[in-house]
Amino acid sequence: MAHVLVLNAGSSSLKFGLFLQGPGDPQPLATGLVDRIGGAARLSLKSAAGEPLLKTDLPADQAATHHGALHAALSEVETRFPDAAITAVGHRIVHGGRDYADPVELTPDVIAGLRTLVPFAPLHQPHNLAGVEAAMAEFPQARQVACFDTAFHRSHPFVNDTFALPRAYYEKGVRRYGFHGLSYDYISGALADMAPTLHAGRVVVAHLGNGASMCGMLAGRSLASTMGFSALDGLPMGTRSGQLDPGVLLYLLEQERMDAPAISDLLYKQSGLLGLSGISHDMRTLEGSDDPHARQAIDYFTFRIRRELGGLAAALEGLDAVVFTGGIGENSARIRHQVCTGMGWIGIELDKDANAANATVISSDLSRVRVLVIPTNEELVIARAAARLAA
Repeated sequence: MAHVLVLNAGSSSLKFGLFLQGPGDPQPLATGLVDRIGGAARLSLKSAAGEPLLKTDLPADQAATHHGALHAALSEVETRFPDAAITAVGHRIVHGGRDYADPVELTPDVIAGLRTLVPFAPLHQPHNLAGVEAAMAEFPQARQVACFDTAFHRSHPFVNDTFALPRAYYEKGVRRYGFHGLSYDYISGALADMAPTLHAGRVVVAHLGNGASMCGMLAGRSLASTMGFSALDGLPMGTRSGQLDPGVLLYLLEQERMDAPAISDLLYKQSGLLGLSGISHDMRTLEGSDDPHARQAIDYFTFRIRRELGGLAAALEGLDAVVFTGGIGENSARIRHQVCTGMGWIGIELDKDANAANATVISSDLSRVRVLVIPTNEELVIARAAARLAA
């Protein structure tokens, strides 16, 4: 039987999965996660039924980098499934630029083209391409398939796709790409199955994790996103600043005498929740802290979500549903409560008990806007594409 391996490298995590290729949807055999890469990284593996198979801390050399985490993940897959015939490997590639939207087989020319986009997504693209190289070396006979996080947002109208810069920059590719598209693609499909009337309407999806963004969907398609040219824009994230006045960059250049690498390190690795709190980039740590700086970081995070929610509702010309997803969105009742409290003016009324229980529907019966929690599954979206191209 043919198998599909999926690799999904985030800014501080690596998700992976092994799927059995069949006539319908690929069937998961096991899914795994290496979390908190660069710190106290932990590898966990679950069966298709969600039963824990493994949970272990990685040694320091593997915990420190995505390369080490990837080696640990591949070793675990090979050990537990030695007879798996991996015919395709699907990869999450954060940036597809102007030229790549549909899933595509990774050839040397395609890989070379994707390398030119590293400056657009320096925190992600190198890890994505490192995963491609490792998988090619490990599974030389398998077809390597790229799925792009920017693809879902290619339906944006021009006003949500451009900046007010001279038009020549737009033609060169300086435009609002949007990210987390694989997650939004899955949520759109899941919503179509479970609530087709909502899917046909105006929905804001909040993908909240170490990387965070929001997407306004109309009839299941992306109309607007909080992220733009890079994965820095919009909401504050674990270590990324989110929306920033361009004048701050001029100040850093002219007054602080910082060069481009120093500014890049500041905005990508020292800012966000980590920079605001001075404690941690991890929301779980901040929620468990009684330090007032932790509370302020959480308050800013939820304030920005509320602000963007209002803006996306305006872009959609109304709002029928809000969906929380991603590691924070799926698991943090506190964040969801802070976002929704006081949003009655837009039609949101939270059911506190349902929210605390992590129910699927967490809005009250009186809420005009439905509020849902739907776990995302980017790996399944990637597995479907890889299986289709390998068939």
